[in-house]
Amino acid sequence: MNKLLVYIGLSMCVTSLAAQNPELDSLIRRIEILEKAQAEFRQEVQKGEPVSSKREGEYAGDPTFDKYRIGGYGEMLFSHKDYSYNRWSGTGTYRMNRSEISLPRFVLAGDYKFNRWFQLGAEIEFESGGVGTAWEQEIGSGAENGELESEWEKGGEVALEQFHITVPFMRQLNLRMGHVIVPVGITNAHHEPIFFFGTSRPEGETSIIPSTWHETGVELFGTLGHDDYTFDYCVELVNGLTVDGMDKYKYLGGAKQGLFEQDIFTSPALVGRLDYKGVPGLRIGGSIYWCKDAGRNSNYPHYYSTFQVPVRIFSGDAQYMNRWVTARANVIHGNIGNTIKLTRSTLGRTSAAYGGNTPVAKYAVSYGGEVGVNIGNFLSRRKQLRIYPFARFEYYNPQEKLDEGWVGEVEDARCQVSAWTFGVNWYALPYLVIKGDWTTRHIGTNNAFDWSTNYNSENDFSLGVAYVAWFNKK
Repeated sequence: MNKLLVYIGLSMCVTSLAAQNPELDSLIRRIEILEKAQAEFRQEVQKGEPVSSKREGEYAGDPTFDKYRIGGYGEMLFSHKDYSYNRWSGTGTYRMNRSEISLPRFVLAGDYKFNRWFQLGAEIEFESGGVGTAWEQEIGSGAENGELESEWEKGGEVALEQFHITVPFMRQLNLRMGHVIVPVGITNAHHEPIFFFGTSRPEGETSIIPSTWHETGVELFGTLGHDDYTFDYCVELVNGLTVDGMDKYKYLGGAKQGLFEQDIFTSPALVGRLDYKGVPGLRIGGSIYWCKDAGRNSNYPHYYSTFQVPVRIFSGDAQYMNRWVTARANVIHGNIGNTIKLTRSTLGRTSAAYGGNTPVAKYAVSYGGEVGVNIGNFLSRRKQLRIYPFARFEYYNPQEKLDEGWVGEVEDARCQVSAWTFGVNWYALPYLVIKGDWTTRHIGTNNAFDWSTNYNSENDFSLGVAYVAWFNKK
C-alpha cells in the first residue's frame, strides 16, 4: 500500500513535467503499469481470489513476488451415490447406495525468475493419491514390435501439468514455451477449485473434452487496449489430439495424448482465446481449437492414412462477480470429421489398449450456468464473510448428432444428460473453501425440468474441502 502511494505521488509530480522532458513519458507509462498491477492484486486479495502467475497480459512478470514462489492447490472429497456403476444397459443405472472418499488432486506449483527476461513456471499434479498406470510401446524388430505392455501400480497418476519458460516482452506481447494449459472452455482456463462452485469441476465440459487440458508447444499472449476496452488474448501451437481414445462416451475427453513417453507432433493444433475484461468484475471470453488431422497423431496411423479426421472445438463463456453475486455461464461445441470411417477403422484394430464400442459422434455439445449469492453480507457487517448458496444447471451430450451417412445407427439417449446441482461454498479463509452439494442427473433429455424420462436418474451428495495458496515467496 505504501509503495502504491509513492507511485501515485511520483506520477502526479512528473506528469506536469512530461511536456518539457520527453524521457519522462516512459517513466509515466511504467508507473501506470505498476499502479494497475498493484490495484489488481489488491482487488484479488479483497475478493479472496488466488493470485496466479498465469494471468494473461503480465508485463515483466508478476509484481507480487521478486524471485520465486512455491504453492499449489488440493482437494478432498466425500460422495454418497444412490446408483450403480454402469449406465449402459437397459434403463440405465439401478438403485444402489454407495459412498466414496478420495483425494482428487494435490498440485505443487512454483515460479522462478531467472532474470528480467526468462521465467520458469511448473505444476505437478498427484491425482487420486497414486502414481498411475504406465504403458510402454516396444519399438524395433521381433515379435514385440508394436505390442502394448502394461504395469498396474497404485491407482491415480502423477502428471506434469505445466512446465514452461515465459519471456515477457511487453504488455501487449509475451512468449511462453513448453507444457501449457489449453484454454478451451471456462474450466480449463480457470481450473483451480476456488474458481467454481461445488465439490467437483462442472461435469459438462469435463465429459466431452480433456480436463485439465495441457499440451506442449508455444504460446503468444498479452493484453490489448485500456480501461473499458481491455482484452486478454492468447494463441497457441501445440501437439494435437489423437483418434486413439475417441469414443461415444467421452467424445474427445480421452483423446489427449500422453499414453506414451513421446507425444506426436505430426498434425499440431492451433488454439486461440480472447477475453474481454473492460468492465470491473466482468469477463466474457471465447476460444477456438483446430487440428487438421487427428488420425496422423495416432500410434497406429496406417489405419487412418486414407482419410483425414479434422477436429474443431468452439467455446464461449462469461463470468460476473461483485460483493453480492457470482454468476457464470458457458457453452462448448465439438465437431469431428469423417466419423464413419474413423469408427470403422477403430473397430478394425486389434489393440487391447482402446475400446471400439463406438460410433463416435459428429457433434457434441455442453452448456450450462451457475449463480451464487453471498449471504455472508447479511450475517456480518464487521467481518467479511463469504458464504455462497448456489445453483447450477448443465446439459451435455457426447453423442449430440451422428454423421448423416450412418445406416442403422442412432444417437444413444443415455449419453444425453441434464443435471442440476444445489449447494453452498463457505470460504473459511480467503483461499480455503468448504463445500457441500447435491446433484441430480436426468438421463435421456435436454429439458431442464423433464424429470420423467425412460432412464433412471442419478443422485449424488458430496462434501469437500479445497485450497489454493502460496506457501513461500521472495
